[in-house]
Amino acid sequence: MSEQERSNVKEINISTEMRTSFLDYAMSVIVSRALPDVRDGLKPVHRRILYAMNDLGITADKPYKKSARIVGDVIGKYHPHGDSAVYETMVRMAQPFNYRHMLVDGHGNFGSVDGDQAAAMRYTEARMSKISMELVRDLNKDTIDYQDNYDGSEKEPAVMPARFPNLLVNGSSGIAVGMATNIPPHQLGEVIDGVLALSKNPDITIQELMEYIPGPDFPTAGYILGRSGIRKAYETGRGSIVQRAKVDIEVKPNGKQTILVTEIPYQVNKARLIEKIADLAREKRIEGITDLRDESDRNGMRIVMEVRKDVNTSVLLNNLYKHTSMQTTFGINLLALVDGQPKVLNLKQCLYYYLEHQKVVIRRRTEFELRKAEARAHILAGLRIALDHLDEVIALIRSSKTTDIAREGLMEKFSLSEKQAQAILDMRLQRLTGLEREKIEEEYQAIMALIAELKAILADEEKLLDIIREELLEIKERFNDTRRTEILLSGFESLEDEDLIPEETIIVTLTHNGYIKRLPASTYRSQRRGGRGIQGMGTNEDDFVEHLLTTSTHDTLLFFTNKGKVYRAKGYEIPEYGRTAKGLPLINLIEVEKGETVNAIIPVKEFVDDWFLFFTTKYGISKRTPLSSFAHIRNNGLIALGLREDDELISVRMTDGNKQIIIGTKTGMMIRFPESDVRTMGRTAAGVKGISLRAEDEVVGMEILEEKEEILIVTKNGYGKRTAEEEYRIQSRGGIGIKTCNVTEKNGELVSIKTVAPGAEEDLMLITAAGVLIRMAVEDISKTGRSTQGVKLIRLEEAENEYVSTVAIVEREDDKEEDEENPSEIVTEEIDGEE
Repeated sequence: MSEQERSNVKEINISTEMRTSFLDYAMSVIVSRALPDVRDGLKPVHRRILYAMNDLGITADKPYKKSARIVGDVIGKYHPHGDSAVYETMVRMAQPFNYRHMLVDGHGNFGSVDGDQAAAMRYTEARMSKISMELVRDLNKDTIDYQDNYDGSEKEPAVMPARFPNLLVNGSSGIAVGMATNIPPHQLGEVIDGVLALSKNPDITIQELMEYIPGPDFPTAGYILGRSGIRKAYETGRGSIVQRAKVDIEVKPNGKQTILVTEIPYQVNKARLIEKIADLAREKRIEGITDLRDESDRNGMRIVMEVRKDVNTSVLLNNLYKHTSMQTTFGINLLALVDGQPKVLNLKQCLYYYLEHQKVVIRRRTEFELRKAEARAHILAGLRIALDHLDEVIALIRSSKTTDIAREGLMEKFSLSEKQAQAILDMRLQRLTGLEREKIEEEYQAIMALIAELKAILADEEKLLDIIREELLEIKERFNDTRRTEILLSGFESLEDEDLIPEETIIVTLTHNGYIKRLPASTYRSQRRGGRGIQGMGTNEDDFVEHLLTTSTHDTLLFFTNKGKVYRAKGYEIPEYGRTAKGLPLINLIEVEKGETVNAIIPVKEFVDDWFLFFTTKYGISKRTPLSSFAHIRNNGLIALGLREDDELISVRMTDGNKQIIIGTKTGMMIRFPESDVRTMGRTAAGVKGISLRAEDEVVGMEILEEKEEILIVTKNGYGKRTAEEEYRIQSRGGIGIKTCNVTEKNGELVSIKTVAPGAEEDLMLITAAGVLIRMAVEDISKTGRSTQGVKLIRLEEAENEYVSTVAIVEREDDKEEDEENPSEIVTEEIDGEE
C-alpha cells in the first residue's frame, strides 16, 4: 500500500460503527416504513400509493386503471422497493374485511377472508375510493409540506391533509425495530364525535371520551367482551381486548341444534378456522359435531355446525372459544409517529394531535385562499382605476409605441403595479360595457368581503374550530354507517376450565391404596338387595375401595386426611376411567405427604359464611368450623384440625349450624346431640369430646340427623337395617350413647352409619374389599328396632375373606333392570337381637 493510499484509510472503532449504523437503520425502519403518522394514520407506502393515484388522476369519479400501472408509478417515483410489497399493501387497502373504510376501490379479484390471494396486478384494476379523496382534499392548497423523493427528482407529501381521523378509523399494524404498533379500527361517526367533543372541551377526560367512542369497531363485526381492556388501552395506550364470533343457535323440529357462525373476529382466516374445528372434531378433542360446512356467499358469512342431540351446546361453544380462533385476543398498542418520533398515545392524545393537525391544515388553507383573494383584489383594484379613467387609459395606450412603454406609462400615471398595468393591457374590449363594469365592481366587493372573513378566521381560533367541526360533520353525514362490532358488557364470563366441562353427576371412588377415578352415575344399574352385584372396580389383592361419593363435575372436592389436613380439587379434575379400571394414583392429583391417607371427601358448591364443617375423629373428638375458612387451600394442603397423639380424622359433614349429630362406634353404640353443643372453633383447633368410648372401641361414622329421618347401619359381614330416629333420644355430647345394633360374630362389627329419608328415591351402594359393587333401593331394606342385628344385604364369598368396605347413598337411577348374568336373589333372613 502506497503512502497516499495509507493516508486515505480511516481507522474506526467497530463497536461504535455497529452501534451507529444499527441506530440509523432502526430509525429508518421506524420513521420511513413501519409506523403510521398520528396526523393522517398512514405509513409512507400508503401515503405514496394514494398520492400517486391522485397524481395520475385515478380518482373516485374516473374509470379504473390497471393496478400494475399504479404500482409502477409508485415504485418508479416514490417507493424504491419491491413491486409485490407495494401491490400487497394496495390490495389490503381494498379489502373490506381488513379496512373499516377502504381507501382503494378495487375491481377484480382482491382476495378473500378465506386467505385467498389477490390476482396478479396485471389482471386487477383500481382507483381511489370516495373516502380516500377526503385524505388528499385540499392537497393543492399549500396545506402540507412536501419533501424530496428518494432521488430528489420528485416531490412527495410529508403528510396528507387527512380530513377525517384515519389513524383510529382504519387502524394500523406494523413491526419496527424494537417496537410494534397495533391500532384497531373504529366507527367513523364515533371517532368524529370524539374529535368534536375534544374541540369543545379541551379538558375532557378519557372516561368522558369513551361515551362517544365506546371501543373499536372491526370490519368483520363480532363481539368484544367487556370494556376493561378497552379502558386500559385508551388510558395507557396498551391493553388487550377479547373478540368473539357471533353465533346463533337454531333448533330443528326433531330437537337437534345447529350452531351458525355469522361473524368472526378481526383478521381471522375463515378457511383455517373451519379446518381447525374439523381437526378438533376428528381428534375427539371436541365432542358432538356431526356435520361442518361453509355456506358463506356474497350475502354474508355462514358457518354451519350440526350438533348431536345429547350434547350440551353451551359447553361445545365454550370449547370452540377456547381451542379455536372463534375467540381471539387483540393486543392494542397505540404507537404512532409524533413529530417524527415514535410515541405511545392514549385515546385523548390521538384525537388531540389529529385536531392540532387540522388546525394547521385549515390555517394554511385559509392563508392560501387569502393570498389568492388578495392577489385577485389587487388586479380588480387596478381594473377599477382603469375604468374610472377610461379615456385617459385608451389615449395613453394608443400613443405608446410598444407594450412596455404603455405598461410603464400606466404605472407612472395611475400609480399601478406591474401586475395591475399588465391586467389592464390584457383586458378585452367587451369588459368596457356597462354590464361588465358592474360585474367587476361586484366581484371586487365580494373579494374584499372574503378577505375580511379569511382574516377573521386567522385571527380567531374558535372560528377555525367551527370550520373543522362543520367539515367533519359533513364527512360524517356522507360516509357514516352503523356500528358493526357489539360490545358485551354483561352476559358473558371469562372462560374457566369448568365452563368447558358439562355439569353432570358423577361417582368418585378412592381405593385404600390411593387410586382415584370418576364415572358417570348412570354406570351402575339398580338391583334388589341380596344380589351378587357387578364388578365396580379392578383392584389388586391388597387394595379395596374405601371412599365413594356422588357429586358434580363443577363441585369442589375437599379431601380430609387422617393427619387432619385438607386438600382440594374440582370434580372435573378427577380423571374419568372405565368401570373396571383402578384409576389414577391420588398423589398425582393432590400433594399428599408420605403416610397420609384420605379419610373423608366433602363436595362443596360454594364457600358461604353461614355453613360449617363438622369433624369427628376416631377417638370421639368433634369440632365445628365455618366453611369459609376452607375457601383458599394451597396446593400443598392446609391444616383442617389439630389432632391429638394417635388420633385420626374419621368423618366430616357440612352443616347449617342447627343440625342434630349422630356418632356411631364399631361396637354398636351411638350418641345423638345438637350440633350447637359444639361451639364454633378456628381451623387449627383440636375440638371437644363428642362421644366417650369404651376400651377397644372407636368411631366408625358421624352423620347429620334430620327430623323423621331413619338411621341405616351396615355391618362388616353385609348385614344392615333401618331404624326410626325417634328410637334415639337426644343426649348431651360426651356421653357413651345407646345401643344401635346387636353386634355378633355373624353380622360383624359396624362399618357404617347413614341417615335416609323415608320414601326418598335413594339407592344404597355397597362395595366390598374385593371391589364387588351392589346397588339396591333403600326402601328394600327392612326397618327394625335399634338393638336387632338386621338383614343380609349382600352375599359375601367366605373363601375370599370378603367383607363390606365402603357404603354410600346415591340418587335413584331410572334403569331398574337386573343384571342378566347375576340375577338378584331376595334374602329375607332377619334375626332378632337381644336387648
